Amino acid sequence: MLGTVLALGIIMLIFVLLIVSAVSSSDSKEVKVSENSVLHITLEGTMTERSYQKEFNFSSGGFEGGNTSGLHKFISELERAQKDDRIKGIFLEISDFAAAPSTILDVRRALADFKNSGKWILSYGEDFSQGGYYLASAANEVYLYPQGSLDWRGINAEVSFFKNMLDKLEIEAQVIRGPNNRFKSAVEPFMYDKMSPENKEQIATFIGDIWRTMLDGISASRSIELAQLNQYADSLTLINPEKAVETRMLDGLKYRDEVIAMIKAKLGIEATAPDKDLKLISLADYEDEEKEESEQVKKEKVAVVYAVGAIESGEGDDETIGSDRIAKALKKAREDEKVKAIVLRVNSPGGSALASDVIWRETQLIKQSGKPFYVSMGDYAASGGYYISCAADKIYANQNTITGSIGVFGIVPNVEKFMGNKLGITFDRYETNPHADLISITKPFDEMEMKAMQDMVTQIYDDFTQKVATGRGITQAQVDSIGQGRVWSGEDAKALGLVDEIGNLNDCIKAAAAQAGIAEYEIKSLPMLIDPFQKLMEDLSGKKETQVMESYLGEHFITFMKVKDLLKKKEVQARMPFEIVIQ
Repeated sequence: MLGTVLALGIIMLIFVLLIVSAVSSSDSKEVKVSENSVLHITLEGTMTERSYQKEFNFSSGGFEGGNTSGLHKFISELERAQKDDRIKGIFLEISDFAAAPSTILDVRRALADFKNSGKWILSYGEDFSQGGYYLASAANEVYLYPQGSLDWRGINAEVSFFKNMLDKLEIEAQVIRGPNNRFKSAVEPFMYDKMSPENKEQIATFIGDIWRTMLDGISASRSIELAQLNQYADSLTLINPEKAVETRMLDGLKYRDEVIAMIKAKLGIEATAPDKDLKLISLADYEDEEKEESEQVKKEKVAVVYAVGAIESGEGDDETIGSDRIAKALKKAREDEKVKAIVLRVNSPGGSALASDVIWRETQLIKQSGKPFYVSMGDYAASGGYYISCAADKIYANQNTITGSIGVFGIVPNVEKFMGNKLGITFDRYETNPHADLISITKPFDEMEMKAMQDMVTQIYDDFTQKVATGRGITQAQVDSIGQGRVWSGEDAKALGLVDEIGNLNDCIKAAAAQAGIAEYEIKSLPMLIDPFQKLMEDLSGKKETQVMESYLGEHFITFMKVKDLLKKKEVQARMPFEIVIQ
């Protein structure tokens, strides 16, 4: 036992020393961008709102930069590269990249702006998903590996329903929705075995908007008619890579070494020259150089408070909106005299109505302080995500942002029959009062209890709509007419008055700064990201369970977590019914 303890101690010591050494060597690395360089961007996995400049990655023995930055930094670095004479173009490699519609739109817009500045982009991939191709198509040239494939078939939305399973298990999902919240479809999987007409209507509307946005972008970049793009999807024509070249969706089929030779030619380098003569700089290294060269500290600031993930009470983390953590960040920005404007970046499908209200209160205090308060909506700012946004002076969203979903619901499962008939477990109880066991999952609501729960949900919906009405300067009746749990695209939300401007986070920051009357400023990002060493320790411990489950369930993991999350919630929820990923 003593030997085991000593061995574990030595292993941990070596592990810590390796990390410290890796961090030190990373920090000491000097980055210098050469003349005639090419920005090498690899898009794989997912892109987050924020990320550390460096991430732990021991796959190649060190502490290395990730493949992509957070979304805001990605856009900012591409804007800088447009004006950098040393950067001649972008070599864009795309592999298994997936993101929600608004993020993909932001990334593509940044690429298109770079190309429109007069510099070139060359895209390459071994396989292109639909989202990956949408990004690649922003380039001057698009090449695919000869044995690769291009996925082009249209986009779909699929909803899983659990009603029949619950019936077989004799579990009753007791659902309470806000009055006339017929579009609040987060509860439908527990009530029906297929989409309601209202849910199908709203899904058809925003899925159609997303598809049209993709078609418009590709049509403009590749000079292919919209009808033709739809015909290719209907006929599955592009499953053959040679056909994809014939239809002008691709410029050719190339091996990677052939693409590298083409980039050398663009830079006036001999094709036979060693690859080290080609100056490819990663986005992470390009960011490093900016940090080293940036010596001027501006006195005035715009605070950007990131609210990312589902909303819940407590601290939360970098992937969850904890009401305490975000409220503290908003308060810190409000009380900082150097902060002249505040932008709340919301990327959330919603969550606890109570936690949303705690954050909303801090936004009210910002309004009272007189500082400009703007909201930038990301992929989602729905239900609770809209709740925490509605008090802003101005709201910015992308046309593909999913927002609205102004409505509330609660679910209390009743497992009495399941436990008794399937497992042979029964329950008995003694109560000092008739409804002492109101929130119990081992008995059904009686008539009085159901009415009390409905009254509570109705009151929360009434409060929600009143706050939106006050924030947006419209009547509560108008809010209810476009609320009722219905989801809208950013473009539709603007037409309905739920959003003020179509634009991304950078657009919102610039507008907030202009409103504050400041031309030179720095960005103060809040709350502070969780320490990467702490994050690594969590990944090596408790979070491994989630990773294992995700590896087994694959694309169904999101559905599993959604059901698990909904059924464990105690508070009334202001949450969007689904999440969308373009692959």
